[in-house]
Amino acid sequence: MMRTKDCSDLRRVTTQDLNAILRWARMWALKSYNCEHCGSDFISGRALKYHFQQKHLGEVHHEKCDQDVLRETPQRHSEPTRDRSTMETHKLHWENLEERNVKYMATKISKTCRMCSRHFGTVLSRENHEIREHHFTARKRAQMSAGFSPHNMLECKGPQELRRFADRHICPASGSQRAACAAEVGALLQLIQESFPVPASRVIQGGSYVKGTDTQGSSEIDIVLLSKASADVNHYFKKQLRDGLETLRENLKRTAYGNRILMGRRTPLSLRFSFLCTESLHSHSVEIMAYYDVLGPTPSTDLKRHLYRKLYLCEDSDEAQLCALGLLPYQVDFVKASVVRLKELIRLMIHWLQTSFAGPTEENKFRRLPSSYSLELLTIYIWERAEKPLSFSLLQGLRAVLKLLVQYVDIDVVWHRHYHRKFPVFVKVNQKRTRPFILDPVNPTVNVCDTCNAWDEVAHVAKLSLRKPLFSGVRAEPPWLFTDAW
Repeated sequence: MMRTKDCSDLRRVTTQDLNAILRWARMWALKSYNCEHCGSDFISGRALKYHFQQKHLGEVHHEKCDQDVLRETPQRHSEPTRDRSTMETHKLHWENLEERNVKYMATKISKTCRMCSRHFGTVLSRENHEIREHHFTARKRAQMSAGFSPHNMLECKGPQELRRFADRHICPASGSQRAACAAEVGALLQLIQESFPVPASRVIQGGSYVKGTDTQGSSEIDIVLLSKASADVNHYFKKQLRDGLETLRENLKRTAYGNRILMGRRTPLSLRFSFLCTESLHSHSVEIMAYYDVLGPTPSTDLKRHLYRKLYLCEDSDEAQLCALGLLPYQVDFVKASVVRLKELIRLMIHWLQTSFAGPTEENKFRRLPSSYSLELLTIYIWERAEKPLSFSLLQGLRAVLKLLVQYVDIDVVWHRHYHRKFPVFVKVNQKRTRPFILDPVNPTVNVCDTCNAWDEVAHVAKLSLRKPLFSGVRAEPPWLFTDAW
């Protein structure tokens, strides 16, 4: 009897302890206090207040560099220093920088307010700030996001009409026109190499034109001029390369192609301009960057791993962006290897991105939509989920991608062709991932979704798109049946 009583007491104590644990768990789940400055979470308002007093009291938000600094030192803080990241000091000029594929290494825009460009520790903190400070409600988001062009593919009725629309308005020129365009682009590339004052040991190309995903309304050419230098390249050599871009700008204006080049705004790391092709009367958006050759033409696995570690530890966004240029050929190959039908689907998605959203206003001028590279990777992922069909319905593929965009919080995409799943850098990045998550297939340090701070707007526009005439009465067919779960 005594033993039975003891056991009963033990069971009673265990139940009490369990109830206490459950109460604490519910309290953690129901209430959380979030610090707007750094994104940390706390169990009580008192803990958050103590954290703020210890970590942030006396700080002010310095608009010029978008950082929190001591109240007594904002003027001294703004003085230029040799090690300060150029990109960090130009955050307020993001609205002047054209979104380009090679720019995804920049600071994490996903945590930046689309109204005032203030940076937060987490996406949730940024969204809470937009609601409280800018009254960015669901109704306001709906008013500011969608902006369908009068004549867009979503008004087509059926796959045949979509095919005719794509042939007429989306697909780039082919045959002799494409060959003439390639000849002019080749001549421009030769001219750039001759006009650049620093000898380039290697030139690599990227962009939608090179990958074969360009459209009639969007053709991008990325050119990277790489010079030989040792790994411990000094500050003077880096400055020489950047100054060389300014010299290149002036030299190109004086060439025979000068009247066909429209220079864009100056940016800290690149030279940008539009180049008019006379044969087919269309233009290419060109971006040129210069750096030393980090990897070389045939890097070993160890050298690539060393670069990954360097990118992961690098705190200078400019330096990381420039070092990552050596990975551009692998990014190009990943997309360029796609089958013809998949590239057609990618073009439809790029056209959708360009013709379905309202332009930014003065109120939301810091809004950033996904990069074309993000949509390319997402489309490839959907195609792989459908077991890589060589021939398929473009209408079904387009519907599948849009349905996933509606459920953007479920996007979680990783490839392991260039880095192993047990590689330490990948493991660390994967542990900290936040959705949507598309890890660059050739760079395990970059979530390409971080270039966008308006995924909620993308989801809203995708949902509206699925209600357009193009998708009226359309249901999932093999091999796209997996989309029914979305």
